[in-house]
Amino acid sequence: MENDNLIVGLDIGTTKICAIIGRKNEFGKLEVLGMGKAVSDGVERGIVTNIEKTVHAIQKAVDDCSEMADVDIVDVIVGIAGQHIQSKIMHGSIMRTPTEDEITVEDVRRLSSDMRNIVVPPGNSIIHVMPQDYTVDYEGGIKDPVGMAGTRLEADFHIITAQTTAIHNINKCVRKASLESKQLILEPLASSLSVLSDEEKEAGVCLVDIGGGTTDIAIFYENIIRHTAVIPLGGNIITSDIKDGCMLMQNQAEMLKTKFGKAIKEEASPNEIVSIPGLRNRSPKEISLRNLASIIQARMEEIIEIVQNEIMQSGYYKKLAGGIVLTGGGSQLQFISQLFEYTTGLDTRIGHPNEHLGKTVIEEVKSPMYATSVGLVLAGFKALDDREEIYRKKKEAKEALPKNMVKREAIATSFFKSITERLKTIISDDIGEEY
Repeated sequence: MENDNLIVGLDIGTTKICAIIGRKNEFGKLEVLGMGKAVSDGVERGIVTNIEKTVHAIQKAVDDCSEMADVDIVDVIVGIAGQHIQSKIMHGSIMRTPTEDEITVEDVRRLSSDMRNIVVPPGNSIIHVMPQDYTVDYEGGIKDPVGMAGTRLEADFHIITAQTTAIHNINKCVRKASLESKQLILEPLASSLSVLSDEEKEAGVCLVDIGGGTTDIAIFYENIIRHTAVIPLGGNIITSDIKDGCMLMQNQAEMLKTKFGKAIKEEASPNEIVSIPGLRNRSPKEISLRNLASIIQARMEEIIEIVQNEIMQSGYYKKLAGGIVLTGGGSQLQFISQLFEYTTGLDTRIGHPNEHLGKTVIEEVKSPMYATSVGLVLAGFKALDDREEIYRKKKEAKEALPKNMVKREAIATSFFKSITERLKTIISDDIGEEY
């Protein structure tokens, strides 16, 4: 198969490493051609802790994906997350000359480029610079300043930084797996592309991606990313609580959580008991599903409280008409959306990455746990900020304008030349008849 117009997303998560390859079909939907996954033993809470184990897992996931799609994979778009991720709002401005010219796409990009040169805390690097609202000659609230007249161009920028060593370790793992990282994208931004609609982003929505090691948050309002955060708690901490509280092995605790776990203890019957095989020469252990739900609810309430604090600190709590959208593997817990609604007071739904998917034979990819992987592929086709796509089209139109003008001038010249020749013929015939 030809690998033209194919994008590969590589999600390096705490519990799994997943590679997905896809292309856009004739209807603009994503068609998934292959998927590969491997157990992630070398990553803790989004940070690579063992290079060799991570490289091996990446190679296995990519090889399986490549074999399924029957295509060689070289370039990948990689997701990044972890507690080291930080975000802040910074202000930037540039002066333009001359004043009579309109603001161009180059002016907007120069302003964004300048923001990448700001000083960040030692040991951190900027991974995303995302404009909020623009100000032209002290007139604020402008979303697209291109085409306006003005001398001073300003904007607030959402700056996202990551630990430099964490970035280097991810890139090192990708290179050692004989791959090239085309782009590094914050995972909640990728997930938002696969599970959120444009209407939700416009109305105001909070995406909560509950992964194995972290819970990622992204808040959108008026179709612009407003706030991001990474909480160092996820599904694995719930599994550890079950393991310690019920005195089980790790794999037994994970199985209990996924098959019988409920996020609200009142929804679990106190009379339901699950029997867990004991160790050698030991009797089976009986676990009450009500007690299991009680352990899960206690930890989930802690996570929800931190999420709610992030929403409050962002200042957009009362602007989230779209409520909360849960995704990630942790969102598959029974009654988790109800618990979020009870605690936060916001409408909550589970986000599946199927809105932008076309026909696919891999039904598994529609699960919330693959939202980030699908989103990384979509990010290869779509800019994280829709205005970037608008700016690109405007620039292309401007560059194509002279060519169109030349073409029109050539047509006009040819037309007038033919008219002139015709007039000469008519005048010549008239003069000949007169004499």
